[in-house]
Amino acid sequence: MDFRPTDDQLALRTGVRELLARRFDRAALRDAVERGGALDRALWRELGDAGFFALCLPETEGGVGLGLPEAVLLFEEAGRVLLPGPLVDTHLAAGEVKGAAEGEVVVTAPHGSLIAHLADADVVRGLPPEELAAAEPVRAVDPLTPLHRLPGPPAHTGHAAGGSGATDGTGQAAARFGAAVLLTAAEQAGSASRTVEMAVQHACEREQFGQPIGGFQAVKHLCAQMLVRAEVARTAVYAAAVTGARAEIAGAKLLADEAAVRNARDCLQVCGGMGFTWESDVHLHLKRAWVRAARGPTRAATEDELAADLLAGPSDAPR
Repeated sequence: MDFRPTDDQLALRTGVRELLARRFDRAALRDAVERGGALDRALWRELGDAGFFALCLPETEGGVGLGLPEAVLLFEEAGRVLLPGPLVDTHLAAGEVKGAAEGEVVVTAPHGSLIAHLADADVVRGLPPEELAAAEPVRAVDPLTPLHRLPGPPAHTGHAAGGSGATDGTGQAAARFGAAVLLTAAEQAGSASRTVEMAVQHACEREQFGQPIGGFQAVKHLCAQMLVRAEVARTAVYAAAVTGARAEIAGAKLLADEAAVRNARDCLQVCGGMGFTWESDVHLHLKRAWVRAARGPTRAATEDELAADLLAGPSDAPR
């Protein structure tokens, strides 16, 4: 099985990267921070026009007709630039919620007891009106992810509530939940790759004792470890997108969460005092990585699922 992106997939990724570079550069990122994470609806519609949300919809339903291997490439690019908004929820709602595929409608959903971007959402999936009315705003660690807290556990148990969806006889809820976990992992992988680039750039530009700090062994080791984490996480995400196996998705989530959080921390170390300032973007990557890691199944639950699969062994193993 070939896990390398095809030429068409690479062209798709390049197109999205160029779109985001044009429409969500660093100035736009900082503007979004100042707005408290409020969404740019014009950009949201432009993403819809580019097929970001309709990517996995069949062509007969007005979509692009591609699959998870292509979707993870798009979400990886979104993670690189810290694009705000309920991207995963809106993407998964395309074809079910009118206007979501075109970017005309913003869709969000509760994850555990928290809902992101509630004020910007046109549709909230999996939440009764009485619970929605009782949601209270809470201070989020990530300034680009405004949050509301529900008064109690959500009544729903599918993807919208952060459950496994295993009770769905058709398997659609389980597949949707797995896609949500994997696309979030793709965002984490993109963030991990971007912090590697930030650390290397600073290490090449910052000088101490008459030479770039990248020439010092300790800094080299930090950057090398960051690169290994990012590449391993990306490979795991790509592989899980091709196989669609639950255990592969669980492994990708663990690796991507670790890569995003630890790489952001190591990038802070490479950047030194500059990295801890509000003007630096490193802290935004770390905070978003924390928020993403808290979505979906907990680390312990993911580890248990992966361990159970490993202990079960191959399905065709002799009993």
